[in-house]
Amino acid sequence: MLVLGIETSCDECSAAIVADGKTILSNIIATQIPYHAPWNGVVPEIASRKHTEWIYTVVKEAIDKAQLRVTDIEAVAVTNRPGLLGSLIVGLSFAKAFAWARNIPFIAVDHMLAHLYAPRLQTDNGEQVTDSEEHTAENKKQSVEYPFLGLLVSGGHTIICRVDNFDDITVLGTTIDDAAGEAFDKIAKHYNFGYPGGAVIDKMARNGDDSAFNFPMPSLHKGGFTEGSDGRNIQCHRYDVSYSGIKNACINQLDNFKIKKTEHTNEDIAASFQKTAVNILLRALLNAAEDKGLTTIVAGGGVAANSLLREKLAGQKHLKCVFPPLELCGDNAAMVAGIGYHYLARGDKSTLNATAQARVEGFKKKYP
Repeated sequence: MLVLGIETSCDECSAAIVADGKTILSNIIATQIPYHAPWNGVVPEIASRKHTEWIYTVVKEAIDKAQLRVTDIEAVAVTNRPGLLGSLIVGLSFAKAFAWARNIPFIAVDHMLAHLYAPRLQTDNGEQVTDSEEHTAENKKQSVEYPFLGLLVSGGHTIICRVDNFDDITVLGTTIDDAAGEAFDKIAKHYNFGYPGGAVIDKMARNGDDSAFNFPMPSLHKGGFTEGSDGRNIQCHRYDVSYSGIKNACINQLDNFKIKKTEHTNEDIAASFQKTAVNILLRALLNAAEDKGLTTIVAGGGVAANSLLREKLAGQKHLKCVFPPLELCGDNAAMVAGIGYHYLARGDKSTLNATAQARVEGFKKKYP
């Protein structure tokens, strides 16, 4: 089955053709970064307008690159949640119109679930797209078997979950305030490092001293304990993360956390912030892996492209850590088409009444 995927949840306008939920025939990603860079963040109104201007051309390019005709497309999969409402509506409306005009089925999907599906995709020459570190290269030849531990990290979400099937996840931990990517963006914006913040800080950190500042780890001790599956008492927020503390420390209390007396550089700030930000994620993730007995971790989302996070996870010798390649870490339509195929193959279809949803219940927690 040839599925057209459409992704417009934020500021990436993407369309892709995927065969049988596995083989990427094309994956076009039109980025809006230059249009949002002056504001050091995504402007929702600009994002939705650019999607409106670009969506037809991007879809046409995806079909042309796959060397197909419009009549060859057998189904449409589109992101309808979560994301910026105006942006989501553009892609969803186009997908509905395309499916209706061609009288083919379409399915609206959660693109966060699609991020966890990305490592299952392969290129049209049969190569798996999994991008694990060199010393875990054998993972490239292995399929990702359920269940596994999912790590979804982006500008809008930070989720640790047990994954039992392509559409069956149990959220174990989330952020109680800012998402990981949001914290990177806000630090970069405050210090005028550049945009997008995650990529800029990652690059700057390579030339910085990560021991220049000792930023604090969050202490999520409130909320008491709950009984785990093995009868042990588990701290309620053992798998949750928080980024408001490190963000405040880095922006408003920088000198309080300075270790060395010598002059610091912006690269030092970036490196020290990134180290603690990644350690916050790792602490919660490794707690979940230990408690749930899961040895495979699949990461997805824009922050999964972070070099330090990839290095630290790859260094966990007792775990199999799988990353999509960099081009499939961020929002893209190939993962949407890929997961959409499995819904359609099961007989699921969306109606033309399907709506866009800015948020998904359970993807964020309250504290305590």
